[in-house]
Amino acid sequence: MLRALPTLSRVLQSDAAALARPASAQLAPLQRLLTGEGGAGPLATASTARTGSIRGVASESAWGKATPAAEPDSASGAPGPHELYPTHIRLSPAQRVSVAALSALGALARPARADLVAALGETTGSAALALMKQQMESTEEGRDLLRERPRVNNELLYGIAVGCPEGSFGKAYADFMEARRFEADERPPVRFVDDAELAYVVTRAREVHDFWHVLFDCHTNVFGELALKAVEAVQTGLPMAALSVMGGHLRLSAEKRSSLFGVYLPWALSSGTRCSPLMSIYYERHFHEDLEVLRRRWRITTAPKTKFMKGVESVVKPPA
Repeated sequence: MLRALPTLSRVLQSDAAALARPASAQLAPLQRLLTGEGGAGPLATASTARTGSIRGVASESAWGKATPAAEPDSASGAPGPHELYPTHIRLSPAQRVSVAALSALGALARPARADLVAALGETTGSAALALMKQQMESTEEGRDLLRERPRVNNELLYGIAVGCPEGSFGKAYADFMEARRFEADERPPVRFVDDAELAYVVTRAREVHDFWHVLFDCHTNVFGELALKAVEAVQTGLPMAALSVMGGHLRLSAEKRSSLFGVYLPWALSSGTRCSPLMSIYYERHFHEDLEVLRRRWRITTAPKTKFMKGVESVVKPPA
């Protein structure tokens, strides 16, 4: 199945002459995305610290601090004439279908390939992203997010969250990241969204995923990721989230699958429907507030605890 992935490069080359920038510059990141060649590309180095996580390499770009690594069109690092942001790659309709289809196949075969999961989300979620943006525009905090475009990065983690008081949301987030040796900067760049504002919405959704782990008290094992993805599907409507659950459950044992469908999907539907719109919350402003108070305010019901689902505190912190 995965041997079919490199054929996407040939599909893209058929339209490369129509693109403003050189074909080699346009296609190189896609080749690395689909084949993982070289091991040095920003998508090829996506972390596999947890199955299904969405992580990559970050650096500076037009969105400010610690934005995903870009491959600029020119020496200046500015977007080219057909780019909307530094990491943007414009696809033709045929290319978009090819990226979506082959990314779906690759993600099902190798769920840890977070770059493929990300590409699938970007090429199939246009309608959902537009609705998410409208939802954000309907609240004061959401409008502030779209205007200020804050980033969840290591500066936020180590500069603010680690200093928050015990029992606070920020401290719980810092402990969660420390216990797993996660880095907040590790997210793959947005490439295939043809709207700069919607591209930020995608980026924001990826970056607040770990906040949701803490708030819903979902473990980062495969089972916990699937349960949280189900909540995400209810909240965001992103096809990628639903497809992740549909494909991921096939890797579970019969007993775990029964628990997922009998306990956790009903919980995800109820919790995801009942809680506040998650994308409209300016989480960073609430780091110093009590975690349990915030859960009540945002009507968040934590995941049921079973032998398959432990809380986020069940991971032992590594030695210093």
